[in-house]
Amino acid sequence: MLDPQHRIYDVLMTELLYLEDAYLQSCEATVTEVDTEARKVVLDRTVFYVQGGGQPADHGTLAGSSDKVGVTGVKRDGGTVWHSCGDDGELPAVGSTVTATIDWERRHELMRTHTAMHLLCGVIWNEYGKAVTGGNMEPLAGRMDFEFDPLPEGFKDTIEAAVNAEIAAARPIEVSFLDRSVAVADEDLIRTKVNLIPESVTTIRIIDIVGLDKQADGGTHVASTADVGTFTITKTESKGKGNKRVRIALSD
Repeated sequence: MLDPQHRIYDVLMTELLYLEDAYLQSCEATVTEVDTEARKVVLDRTVFYVQGGGQPADHGTLAGSSDKVGVTGVKRDGGTVWHSCGDDGELPAVGSTVTATIDWERRHELMRTHTAMHLLCGVIWNEYGKAVTGGNMEPLAGRMDFEFDPLPEGFKDTIEAAVNAEIAAARPIEVSFLDRSVAVADEDLIRTKVNLIPESVTTIRIIDIVGLDKQADGGTHVASTADVGTFTITKTESKGKGNKRVRIALSD
């Protein structure tokens, strides 16, 4: 699931607060740029997750002194993070202060889902030594592709049981930032192809499900596997020779 353009801790015009605290639901920010035609704005700091790495952007609101607008998407364009706004209010002016607030229920569901997908990666790697080749997610559902041909006998039952056991184990999930030279030398990170991240990036963000899975990652996660919920494999598909897709869902 490594996305070298997103899962790194590099220099942007906007401070991404969720990289250090995924549970932060709002913040005050200053508007630094506005595109009135496209109805999008740039902030100096944000709690909104920027779309990338298979995880959708957060939704929410920007509230100024006199008006409030909905945020429907957040994307990165080079070093600029644009917050796309709906048609439900006047855009804030450059230099004004706004309160940025995410749709927390949706964010938390995505956090649970993202962590579940890392659990799936860790369990499959430990059980079969197979690497992930791609993935995508939405709240409480997702899909991941793996280097299988074919899937092993009893795959669904084996993996469901193993992932749910990891959820029940309440493993802590830790965020850290490593110097590139340290990250590249870490044998636990080699399978996530951390060496593919551009050499200009000197600091790598790491998500560690303690005792199970460690990956370079820029996404949001719950603090413990106990918060994920019940894990189910809803479908498996063949996506060509040596590539199998696993679809998952979560429930409370």
